[in-house]
Amino acid sequence: MYEQFLNRNGFWTLVLACLLFSGLQLAAAGDPSLKPWPDNKWYWSFDGQPVLLLGGSDDDNLFQWPVERLIPQLDRIVSAGGNVIRNTMSDRQDGGFEVYPFLRLKNGKYDLEQWNPEYWHRFETLLRETAKRQIVVQIEVWDRFDFTDVRKNDPYRWEKKHPYNPQNNVNYTFQESTFAARYPDHPGANRQPFFYTTPQQRNNTIVLRYQERFVDKLLSVSLKYDHVLYCIDNETKAQAEWAQHWTKYIRSAAAKANKTVMITEMWDDWDLKAERHRQTFDHPELYDYVDVSQNNQNSGEPHWDNFLFVRQYLSKQPRPMNTTKTYGADGNKFGHSDQDAIERFWRHLLAGAASIRFHRPDSGLGISDKAAACIRAARLVEQQIPMWEINAANQLLRERSENEAYLAANSQRTKLVIYFPAKGTDQQQRAVKLNTTDLAEQYQLRWFDIDRGEQIGDARMVSTTAALSPPTNGNAAAVLKAP
Repeated sequence: MYEQFLNRNGFWTLVLACLLFSGLQLAAAGDPSLKPWPDNKWYWSFDGQPVLLLGGSDDDNLFQWPVERLIPQLDRIVSAGGNVIRNTMSDRQDGGFEVYPFLRLKNGKYDLEQWNPEYWHRFETLLRETAKRQIVVQIEVWDRFDFTDVRKNDPYRWEKKHPYNPQNNVNYTFQESTFAARYPDHPGANRQPFFYTTPQQRNNTIVLRYQERFVDKLLSVSLKYDHVLYCIDNETKAQAEWAQHWTKYIRSAAAKANKTVMITEMWDDWDLKAERHRQTFDHPELYDYVDVSQNNQNSGEPHWDNFLFVRQYLSKQPRPMNTTKTYGADGNKFGHSDQDAIERFWRHLLAGAASIRFHRPDSGLGISDKAAACIRAARLVEQQIPMWEINAANQLLRERSENEAYLAANSQRTKLVIYFPAKGTDQQQRAVKLNTTDLAEQYQLRWFDIDRGEQIGDARMVSTTAALSPPTNGNAAAVLKAP
């Protein structure tokens, strides 16, 4: 999709194509337009053409944004070369403009049998406008933080506001629903019965009826579009049966509409070797791709190694690996920096991620200037060497110190991409050499300034035996191509 324009006319033609094309809008029946690329199933394709998904956004539930804010945000994403966003169906009222999906009655309570038209109008607006701009939307159906009172800035989110709380609706009682008035613990404690309703769990038919009604309504909108990926939860620790129920439910509903959909689950564990992740890794019949966003809680070599562990684990049945939340921003509560975010983006890019998005502020860079420059630089590198042609190959580097450089290459060793993280405060000179075995004698070298999103100087020929040292102290990428 993007690459045909990119290879032929360069980056700014890519941007123009993104703005003018509307080919993602209405879905064709049967075989999905957006699916793993048959020629390399680690990556996505659209209408048979491979596509690398890159993006960033300033919120997780952009569909809730007023349209006068939404449209400039989407245009900014496209202008940077972005083509993917995350959209949780979250209704927590952090910004003061969010609305709930259900109708609020004159007595102040909600009726779960009636919809709030504004919520669903906003959702369809997002899908329509992203379709126009060829921006893929990864939808998360449930977000555990919507159903708690744990946030300091919103300590009564569940108790006083949420429609599913029995005291806030006219549809069921505390006894019927088994809900409590408050859930002040972190949702990772799994004390919220909302996530135990399915037949394979507690079979709470009272609440499940309304949950399924919500998902039916969501699908009545989203199945009209073919640029949508589905993820059941945001960083969950729920039981496997919860995700399995909703995966089967969504797939069945889509099949009745003669549609095929791409679905996954996102687990909370930071360690990708954790047993919980096997619930998606081991079940390709249920989950069409994997989301390993929580790997972005790791840094440096462990971040790279964990991702490659999953690539190896899935190697017999490859699937796209998405990271829809790339953490890192100066001053955030987790201690992750802007530099952490950029490094995580580029490590995942070279290691083979199919979709990479910067998380929203203040936990991520969003679509800030730094994020936009990073995406632009990645597109320029992609113009030289498509990512699906190369694989992680740090073994081709020598005289490399920890976290100094990362390399990916094609199997013929004629195309190489090297990422150099920015220097630390010690200002140590960055320089690596190539392991000359099976390499050409010379390569055409291009340098890219990731922090500015531009190429540095002109291409030149270099000997394979020469040391490679970036011409900038910041984040840089080298593209080497054998003549």
